[in-house]
Amino acid sequence: MRILLVGQAAFAEEVLRGLEAAGDVIAAVVCPPDAGAKPDPVKAAALARGVPVHQFRSLKAPEARRAFEEANADLGLLAYVTQIVPAPLLAIPRLTSLCFHPSLLPRYRGGSAINWQLIRGETESGVTVFWPDAGIDTGPILLQRAAPVGPDDTAGTLYYKTLFPLGVQTVLDAVALVREGRAPRVPQDESLATYDPLCRDEHAAIDWSRPAAAVHDLIRGCDPQPGAYTAWRGTRLRLYEPRRVGGRPGAAPGTVLSVDADGITVAAGDGAVRATRARDGGAKAAAVDVARALDISAGAVLG
Repeated sequence: MRILLVGQAAFAEEVLRGLEAAGDVIAAVVCPPDAGAKPDPVKAAALARGVPVHQFRSLKAPEARRAFEEANADLGLLAYVTQIVPAPLLAIPRLTSLCFHPSLLPRYRGGSAINWQLIRGETESGVTVFWPDAGIDTGPILLQRAAPVGPDDTAGTLYYKTLFPLGVQTVLDAVALVREGRAPRVPQDESLATYDPLCRDEHAAIDWSRPAAAVHDLIRGCDPQPGAYTAWRGTRLRLYEPRRVGGRPGAAPGTVLSVDADGITVAAGDGAVRATRARDGGAKAAAVDVARALDISAGAVLG
């Protein structure tokens, strides 16, 4: 089949390689404008193969529609897409389009699905390939696969170690079903649907009075972005790679219990949480080094 690949980053690059290995033709690649001097991986892979690449700041531009039409594709494939693709563009390929989403739809619709699954303490995640429509992650489902969430998984580790490889293979298997004429369209159960906003700083403030499990889940759900934070002398101290540990009876929430090579340990509403990495606006570093640079020691109160 001729496939119009819309996406970015290493995920879309791996999908491109898989489609190529399966004998499909990449009609064109559509990806966002370059963010720096280094080209996006899927852009670089496409150019190396002589595949046309189109980059638009908005896919609502007339030029974007023209690119979709000129691809003359059998199938559109949205693989790790952060730009809104207007519904009329989705319908241009002969067999319309498919989209990848890193949750078990209809739960956790939205652009920060992985973050919110961890923040809410889910123990199971998964991936979905669906037929997108005018809604946000609302189209019929073609293929889903579940995956476990580790007790200390962060948004970063869950994606790169689990959902990335699972997602690439699921996308390729979904395309194979389309190629074979066996692709289902299972309506999503709207009674089970949930939607969350993009996970931003307004959601990332740590409340140390909450249970240690909730604090732990917030930190790992915001790792690596936006980075859960707590206040310290007018700055935002962002914490990463948390672990739940035993607390100290009578310690007030937010009290630093220790700062050592294992990280910075802080009392929560019950128990405590230790973060092994941190930053205060600079680069992420060992929590012990950041804490010492900020003059944080045992007995200090954060937040």
